[in-house]
Amino acid sequence: MRGYIHKLDTALRPLGVSAQSDQFQGKSDAILALDALTAILTLMLVATAGLGVLNAVVLDTRERIHDLGVHKALGMTPRQAVTMVIASFVVIGLIGGATGVPVGAALQATIVPAMGHSAGINMPASVYHPTELVLLGLGGLLIAVLGAFLPAGRAARTRTATALRTE
Repeated sequence: MRGYIHKLDTALRPLGVSAQSDQFQGKSDAILALDALTAILTLMLVATAGLGVLNAVVLDTRERIHDLGVHKALGMTPRQAVTMVIASFVVIGLIGGATGVPVGAALQATIVPAMGHSAGINMPASVYHPTELVLLGLGGLLIAVLGAFLPAGRAARTRTATALRTE
């Protein structure tokens, strides 16, 4: 087996590819480290985006609390109030997803191979299926809805008289 791998490695080396035995049971330590780093960075970016949406929704609902009080005085239910607040951020989430996916794919095509090169690994260019891109784009919508849900619930629970007194 070692002889075959050595001959294969010799034949592939001019192409910039190397052959190794499956001694790591699937993935090398460097690939596992890059995957872990990518996952951690992704989670940090999602958390930051969610907190940014939360901040924007809190500021927006505080500015519009009087308007919400007028709507509640005219008969708006708490469920309708939550829907109204969340709906105001759906477009922002869709725009964020539609812009973030192409920019993220371009950055990923640049950064991941550079990370692999620094670790001594030739990383192939990633190819995304259109379904994956659509799902990633809808991730912006999901982050917007989840970030808006908590402040929307708080705005819906605000008493009508208190909301009408604020200006």
